[in-house]
Amino acid sequence: MNRTGALFLLLALAVAGWLKWQVIVLGDRLGEAQRENGKITAALTDTRTAISRLQTAAGQLAQEEKNLRADLDNAHRLALNREQKIQRLLNENQTLRDWFNTALPADVARLHQRPGFIGAADYLRWLSDGEPMPDTVQPSGD
Repeated sequence: MNRTGALFLLLALAVAGWLKWQVIVLGDRLGEAQRENGKITAALTDTRTAISRLQTAAGQLAQEEKNLRADLDNAHRLALNREQKIQRLLNENQTLRDWFNTALPADVARLHQRPGFIGAADYLRWLSDGEPMPDTVQPSGD
């Protein structure tokens, strides 16, 4: 029995050693899983924060769009009122109608002519290459 007891004790120590090793390995895996969980939690928090910011920005953009549409509606209404007033005045006053129908002087008409611009660079180039204004003291040749 002595030999059996020693063998049993040796077997028990081996099992205990193996179990200790398994506990250490599982502890390491648990630590890795906890670190990975922390990274995922931080990423999720960052994602939620980003989503919240984007939702706030989208709400602000929607409000700004609403305000711009209201401003545009007001501008259209004002332009229509101005156009109606001009038309009413033209219909009421022959002198004003005659003045309105006269052609603009050539230099003034030239100011109203602009080429089609593709972008801001074209507009700036056009401004830089512009012709000087005529001397108002001297009569124009037209």
